[in-house]
Parts: sequence; structure tokens; C-alpha cells
Amino acid sequence: MNKYTILSKITDCGVVAVVRADSSEEAVKISEACVSGGISGIEVTFTVKGADDVIKELASVYQNHSDVVIGAGTVLDASTARIAILAGAQFIVSPCFDADTAKLCNLYQIPYMPGCMTITEIKHALEFGCDIVKLFPGSAYGPDFIKAVKGPLPQVNIMPTGGVDLENVGQWIKNGCAAVGVGGNLSAPAKTGHFEKISEYAREYVKKVQIAREA
Repeated sequence: MNKYTILSKITDCGVVAVVRADSSEEAVKISEACVSGGISGIEVTFTVKGADDVIKELASVYQNHSDVVIGAGTVLDASTARIAILAGAQFIVSPCFDADTAKLCNLYQIPYMPGCMTITEIKHALEFGCDIVKLFPGSAYGPDFIKAVKGPLPQVNIMPTGGVDLENVGQWIKNGCAAVGVGGNLSAPAKTGHFEKISEYAREYVKKVQIAREA
């Protein structure tokens, strides 16, 4: 049941922070700022140097924090997924679907969220047991695409990443998204060392998701 506990934490918050950084130290600081702002899901991408060490550190720091789940992003293959899981990743995110990665994650009961763009890709991901499908890049479609997908596939849980900002996050949720992934629009202040601003943005994203769900 641990898999569904993790999924529930992600969807309850509704926001996953996609952490890209120039160093492992910056990645940790961005992650901590996001958690301070109320974001439960932290996705450390494997474009970060030493991503597995960042995941290991964050998993240790937040192991007793009941609401926070640490995952890995930009996972392109099963080998990288296994490295991430051994480091403590509780969920795996990819920009594309990979069958071997899906099988590995199913074996260890780790949620796998592959990037998909079409109905065919989404259907394929569902057949391999993916509980949440990442719509990527979300900017290529926009919030209205969610309603179109939900017509033939009402059972699919969608998390758009790319193209989500404070202006449209509410519309993504209202149109049926289970959660949203937010990267550059959230972590941009890290470039100038203003990590407290990231926490402020995080609070705004979480609040807008809650408001959209109550509407």
C-alpha cells in the first residue's frame, strides 16, 4: 500500500517541484525552499550533477516528515531508475515512456510517471500500470487539452509539466489534472540566491491549486 500512500501525498498537495540546478548544493536548497512553502512532492532531475546523492540527502532529511515525498526526474532508462530508487527515490518521472522502467517500478511498487503527448502514448502507459501520466511538454497543448483527453480516457490521472505558471495553474486543475509539475517558473529565484522567494512562490502555487479544487 506504500505506493498509493505516495501517490496520495502527491495528489493531495497537487504540486510537484521539478528541481533543476547548477550544483547539488543548489538543488538541496531549492528543494528545502519548496518544502518550506508547502510543496510535498520534490522531483530531483538527473540533469543535476550528483542527483542520486541529492536524493539520498533529501530522503534522509525528510524521512520522518510525513507529508514530503522525494522522487527522481528525467529518468530515461531502468538503470537510472534503479540508481534513484536505491538512493531513496519514492517516485520516478520521465520525459517519455519506457517499458523497462515501468516494469522495474512495478516490481518495487514505486510510482512511475512517464511523459506522454498523445492519446496513444497515454493508453500505452496505462496498460503498463502507470497511475499518473505526465503530459509533457504541457506548453505544447495548454489546459484545454485535458478536457479532450478526459473524454475517451476519463480514468487517467494527468500531471502537466512545462507551461504551468501561477496564471494558469488553476485552469489546469479545474480542467481535471490530478497534480501539476512546476520547474523554472518556481525555482528561477535560485539564480540570484533568493531562496525565500521560492518558498513564497511555492505557497502561491499550493494555494491556487486548493482554490481551484474548491471552485
